[in-house]
Amino acid sequence: MHRIYKLLILLLFFSNGLMAPICLAQTSKAIPGDQQIAEYLPMIFDKRIGLVVNHTSVLGKTHLADTLLSLKVPIKKIFAPEHGFRGTADAGSHIDNSKDEKTGLPIISLYGSHKKPTKADLEGIDVLIFDIQDVGTRFYTYSSTLHYVMEACAENNVKLIILDRPNPNGHYIDGPVLEKEFASFVGLNPIPVVHGCSLGELAKMMNGEAWLDRGIQCDLTVIPVKKYKHSDKVHISIAPSPNLPNDQAIGLYPSLCLFEGTNVSIGRGTHTQFQVAGTNVEGLGDYTFTPMPLPGAMDPPLKGKLCFGFDLTKVDTRDLGFSLKYLFYFFEKTGKKESFFTSPAFFDKLAGTNELRKMMLEGKSEKEIRASWQEGLKEYKKIREKYLIYR
Repeated sequence: MHRIYKLLILLLFFSNGLMAPICLAQTSKAIPGDQQIAEYLPMIFDKRIGLVVNHTSVLGKTHLADTLLSLKVPIKKIFAPEHGFRGTADAGSHIDNSKDEKTGLPIISLYGSHKKPTKADLEGIDVLIFDIQDVGTRFYTYSSTLHYVMEACAENNVKLIILDRPNPNGHYIDGPVLEKEFASFVGLNPIPVVHGCSLGELAKMMNGEAWLDRGIQCDLTVIPVKKYKHSDKVHISIAPSPNLPNDQAIGLYPSLCLFEGTNVSIGRGTHTQFQVAGTNVEGLGDYTFTPMPLPGAMDPPLKGKLCFGFDLTKVDTRDLGFSLKYLFYFFEKTGKKESFFTSPAFFDKLAGTNELRKMMLEGKSEKEIRASWQEGLKEYKKIREKYLIYR
């Protein structure tokens, strides 16, 4: 009976013209969870639904919200993460609750002071569906949104379905594991900078390791990606956020995001965001650029100042991995001083520890610093192994 029901759903899906060719928006061959509508539609057809989605939540060229509404799924609310439902807001900017002009559905912002759905937010909802493209780093805030959504679901008896997606940085694991005292919205769980998990795998880990508040458990179902393994090279055709416009930026993001706590620009306010690095010290590197206000970065660091540094648009990011070499270059060339860290507290939150900054100030080498986090990585990999969906 279930098989017949799935076939009927697929026929309905095709007859409505909703299934563009199943070569998907996110990768060349992988089939993300949201595309497997026959798998999860039977779970939600007679339920009251909330969606945790953004602009990446599409099937072909149609947003998940529009697709489900056309299939008469009773969607009640949309919950939007950092950058908003349409994905255009600046990083860290305040986003108000609003209403979607196309569907009329209420949109509840899960950013700023309201990062976790409240009991009132979830009133009248039986199931939340989470469908957002992540980039596989601890400080990318969509995984923190997932953490708070899982807690809210557990506290309010709401089921969570994750429509899983490939991780474009899922082919490796690196960086220091977060220490508890440095937990923040740019890192809530004890995982390394580059964690090597899909959001579905991370969710299973949060449940299984009792990382949610008071060890509560979320009623969780993950719709896995088909035809995907972590070693695959993943192409993202929809920019996951305004300042990660392409695959190159996504690949460089783990190595460059630490600069957000320093006096170095990584291209916010240019058209090569997270693909250049420079600061306003004349003579550094072999490339110059000037950050200016642009959508997604209306007040970029070093706005209007000529920056000297490097063009990284041609760097092989899979070979680079999580590198400290650019961080060390600018630290050394600008004097090896505490003033390099314009926001030491934020730098430490991004790193998940204060040991990286302290060891740099003590004159430790990159090799010595890397050695300091190997034991933590070894323990994390043992934990990760228990929750892997993709090999």
